[in-house]
Amino acid sequence: MGGKADQQRFEALWREHRGIVLKVAGVYARGAEERLDLAQEIGAQLWRSFAGYDERRAKFSTWLYRIALNVAISHLRRTGGDAGRFEPLDETHLDNIPGQPVAEPDERLAALYAFIGELGALNRALILLYLEDRSYAEIADVLGISTSNVATKINRIKHGLRSRMTAAAAIGA
Repeated sequence: MGGKADQQRFEALWREHRGIVLKVAGVYARGAEERLDLAQEIGAQLWRSFAGYDERRAKFSTWLYRIALNVAISHLRRTGGDAGRFEPLDETHLDNIPGQPVAEPDERLAALYAFIGELGALNRALILLYLEDRSYAEIADVLGISTSNVATKINRIKHGLRSRMTAAAAIGA
């Protein structure tokens, strides 16, 4: 590391993109304490890896997502996490993310969060990036898969969600 200038640059980038870390932690950890621990673990890994960040090769947010998701998936494997151990996601998981409006509770939104919570680790990462309006190319870069694989997986996830929402609407009618 180049010293104080690098530290200041990292801190500025961290403040600007901290919400990404909190979202990833919210998707891969359960309970406020575990989410905070995971966010801190991601932050520490980002700092350790910052010397290797090259802005000519990737946007900071892409690089951050790559590290954050790798740490989160490793955390999930280390803790033996499976879909059944997660609490359903809801808008309270996003409360501390700057710039994120908190909408009124909505049954469709709750169903979406429940659906995301049931996805496997890779698909959860993929849909998180998709909902962030990341391009297929950026998602592919972050996850290390092809853009056609991204498109295929997103279409399958959408189909699964559409089927679930249609079935839920039929039950509620």
